[in-house]
Amino acid sequence: MSLVEIESFTLDVQVVEASARVIHEVSFKLEAGQSIGIVGESGSGKSLTLRAIAGLSPENSVVGGKISFQGEEVSAMDRERLMQYRSSQVAMIFQDPRSAINPVRKVGDFLTENVVTNLGWSKSDAKTKAIEVLTEVGISNPEKQLKAFPSELSGGMLQRVMIASNLLCQPDLLLADEPTTALDVTTQSSVMALIDQLRLSRGMAMIFVSHNLELATAVCDKILVMYAGRIVELLPAENLREKSRHPYTRALLDARPRLDGRQNRLNAIPGQPASGLEWTQGCTFAARCAFAQDICRSEVPVLRKIQESDVACHRADEIDWDVS
Repeated sequence: MSLVEIESFTLDVQVVEASARVIHEVSFKLEAGQSIGIVGESGSGKSLTLRAIAGLSPENSVVGGKISFQGEEVSAMDRERLMQYRSSQVAMIFQDPRSAINPVRKVGDFLTENVVTNLGWSKSDAKTKAIEVLTEVGISNPEKQLKAFPSELSGGMLQRVMIASNLLCQPDLLLADEPTTALDVTTQSSVMALIDQLRLSRGMAMIFVSHNLELATAVCDKILVMYAGRIVELLPAENLREKSRHPYTRALLDARPRLDGRQNRLNAIPGQPASGLEWTQGCTFAARCAFAQDICRSEVPVLRKIQESDVACHRADEIDWDVS
């Protein structure tokens, strides 16, 4: 049994007086201890997919298909079970730590509240463990930091506090929603190195949402590429640069700056990113794709196996990519 199994997941949201589908037939599995990076442009459905796994889909939205954790369907969990699920089995790191931590409560209260209220720990045990995990995430003088307010800590320090709060409950699954977006480049690298180190040492699985292909490749076993609410490619992380087959994946790779001096300008992807709200008869990327043919505009491609990749592209096995 997989730790997480997603089968034909769809998500419909209310738009004015009608509903619109923003996630289309997403399916993948995550094994215990494995990590998957979900990448793509803004509006591709990355964060919505991640939040659905935690049972945090938008209000008034309609979830279709099935999302299961250790064989139990998340949408079938009642309020009490959901609270237990989020308190002990799955943990989430959000983009901006300042928006996730109550600014008028001390760090110690934030860290210990969940394990005392929902897991039945004593306050003294919770405080002792909080000091241990703060030390583990690289925060010096943890006893002092427990008494600090969020406004007294830097963004990088606050994100470490968020990581520590997730470690306290010893989850099986870590959901990281662009956890380094609000941080400077140097702090981004150190925070992600910390997350990866702690994940491996504790045997946690992770789903990591990011715009940063390099970062996702460095810390994940597999890469899942989304565009306009659909999976367009799923492949081993080490194959991303040289063996990815979807034109959108290749376009994302080509849009990165080169360090070898062979590039004067960045290669932008033409056109505007589509969202899952935009209905199209064929491939959602066809309007921006240099390789699109009539079939691409008339038929939605399905994921199919090509070498080690699952690719949703009619022409994936015809295109010869130059990876130099």
